[in-house]
Amino acid sequence: MSELVVKTCVPCHGGAPQATADEIASYRRQIPDWEIFEEEGVHKLRRTFEFPDFASALSFTDAVGAAAEDQGHHPVLITTWGKTTVVWWTHAIHGLHENDFIMAARTDALYESA
Repeated sequence: MSELVVKTCVPCHGGAPQATADEIASYRRQIPDWEIFEEEGVHKLRRTFEFPDFASALSFTDAVGAAAEDQGHHPVLITTWGKTTVVWWTHAIHGLHENDFIMAARTDALYESA
């Protein structure tokens, strides 16, 4: 289990620093199935999870949504037949923060228990 999964998100405001390259490298080792991509100049985390049907994908989407609400940190969730794509980034700082990696690890844990 990743050490990130047991951490709690901290409130993040506009003045908070983005994760450094060294921090990102360390976090990535704990969530190897996630990709970092750039959209409109903002770095984000993305992973697509596969399921045998729509109901399973929707159930997972609901679980991720509940976890996000619990931590006060909300992703983009795209649910289609047999797939849920989750995208994490911190809107307030227009980039990646430790919170995003925490939630990616928590998302992985939800998938493993699904």
